[in-house]
Amino acid sequence: MAEVRSHAEEIHDQFADRDGFDVTVDEIEERLDTFVNDYQVPIEEARQTVTNNYYDQTESDPESLRENNEHRDIGSIDASDEWVDITGKVVELWESDADAVGQVGLMGDETGRIKFTAWAKSDLDTLEEGAVYQLENVVTGEYQGRYSVKLNSNTRITPADEEIEVGDNTTEVEGALVAIQSGSGLIKRCPHNDCTRVLNDGRCSEHGEVDGEFDLRVKGVLDDGYDVEEVIFNQEMTEDLAGITLAEAKERAMDTLDTAVVGDDIRADIIGGYYRVAGPKLGRYVLVDEFERLGTRGDADEILIQARSL
Repeated sequence: MAEVRSHAEEIHDQFADRDGFDVTVDEIEERLDTFVNDYQVPIEEARQTVTNNYYDQTESDPESLRENNEHRDIGSIDASDEWVDITGKVVELWESDADAVGQVGLMGDETGRIKFTAWAKSDLDTLEEGAVYQLENVVTGEYQGRYSVKLNSNTRITPADEEIEVGDNTTEVEGALVAIQSGSGLIKRCPHNDCTRVLNDGRCSEHGEVDGEFDLRVKGVLDDGYDVEEVIFNQEMTEDLAGITLAEAKERAMDTLDTAVVGDDIRADIIGGYYRVAGPKLGRYVLVDEFERLGTRGDADEILIQARSL
């Protein structure tokens, strides 16, 4: 494909003069082609994934590698594997047992809050709780629908002389659960540190074929009679919602030799129920932190009929 070849050549030109880079255009093209044609990954996303990998492989000058990043409001981050600049206040620092992690915590701006991770090997300046920083060249990530930013050796940290009132992007919606989207039920994620991508036929788009780790989630659609809202229940919320633990879900899948049966069973148990949910909205989805059952399937049908007749 000419487009894939063109992207491969541009990537090669970008890294050709970097120490430690000895990859040919053909090799880059082959990798892009696998993402695009075998796994149906959009070309821009495939390019970003391949490019990020070469950043990690090369010792590079951040000034020359990362230019003209978009400065993003924290609440607007809704995709993984993007290089962005942000300004935020460190809300909280957390303990970490992982040797690879230098710092981990929560930071935010007026539009919302986000988890950050700084790798120990990057040897970055220490962030102080309550201080405001401009962070250039951070990479966005995602886990269970929650987005994060990762600080790396290319990240530049600048203390900012400004005050930030950190906002809360919590959204509350209610409605009948009228649809369960694909990718719900028992899924597998990439086990590599801070990756957690959902596997497609046992393969991670970044790390290739891996032995994934099981997880539970529900991606659904709530309808209140006027509007629809897409929501994600993570493992904890799914266990409460469907009355099934991750261990039970794995056992059920092993009994039938089919992981899809878990999603089918969950769908049968929860579809049509009426719920109120609350959590941060990132991109398309409300990420459910708490929920309340407001009615049964029959109640939901009656409520929707009444709402749509107004």
